[in-house]
Amino acid sequence: MDKFKAYSSFVSVATRGSLTAAARAEGVAPAIMGRRLDALEEHLGVKLLVRTTRRLTLTHEGSAFLEDCQRLLTDAANAEASVSAGGVRATGHLRITAPAGFGRRKVAPLVPTFHALHPEVTISLNLSDRVIDLAAEGYDCGVRVGDLTDSSLVSVRLADNRRLCVATPQYLARRGTPLHPSELTHHECLTLSSDASQTRGWAFSLRQDNGSVEVMHVKPGGPLDCSDGQVLHDWCLAGHGIAWRSTWEVQAEVTAGRLVAVLEDFAAPPNGIFLLLPQRKHLPLRVRLWMDFLREHYAQPTFWSGGALAADNTSPLPPQKENLP
Repeated sequence: MDKFKAYSSFVSVATRGSLTAAARAEGVAPAIMGRRLDALEEHLGVKLLVRTTRRLTLTHEGSAFLEDCQRLLTDAANAEASVSAGGVRATGHLRITAPAGFGRRKVAPLVPTFHALHPEVTISLNLSDRVIDLAAEGYDCGVRVGDLTDSSLVSVRLADNRRLCVATPQYLARRGTPLHPSELTHHECLTLSSDASQTRGWAFSLRQDNGSVEVMHVKPGGPLDCSDGQVLHDWCLAGHGIAWRSTWEVQAEVTAGRLVAVLEDFAAPPNGIFLLLPQRKHLPLRVRLWMDFLREHYAQPTFWSGGALAADNTSPLPPQKENLP
């Protein structure tokens, strides 16, 4: 039995929660992962995992052994990196997931650049608006935009994300500029279909008489709606109405004057752009480097005002600093 391989397989299965996810991450058949675990348990003389058709559960001995194995593998990786030619190098396969629209525009363009910096890292990028179980499906990390609901994941805030009401100068010249959210009822608003998100409507901040600020939601209407945000973006650029979009989608057009932000005094507080991790401890070097790489680029003012590696002068809200996992 290759002990190092067995330890690595055990850690992969235990942290991902299934033989299938661990096997997918390593590029082998689930049966091979199962045989490695059987051989390891026979060698140790203890049961590490209770396996059923539905789930895997660590035994008491398995939980204790998992921490020791993770520390051993991390120490081994650090030892190898310390003597590698050229210093510390990232290796292995990095599996990333991100929302489709944001991923196409603000994640995918960065992947080749990251690979050029770390050529020994191979990368798989999955773009999907489905909520993916990172651990169960074998992903190292995921980028998500908006409020988070899964508290079991480790989240690292990469940047703030604001929402703006925008329209073309031509539309505003034709229909007038709304000065209060209540005036949206008199405008052609481009909204997501009812089967999409934004079920609560568009969010705005209103200052009360006592000085407090409350968030209100408005459900505007219009002759056009769509379940795809990119289509709404295109319709807005064509002058068909007012859209409520994220800054990462429209900042470049606002900077260039193709779109105009309206109702900015009523903009709701920003939500976040996050990197989600299935666990905090013993992150592979490739994951840490990818996290730092995203932070560096998302902190650049030019990143949000043009292409992924643009260079003009507008500034997004600054990212919030967080402790590294």
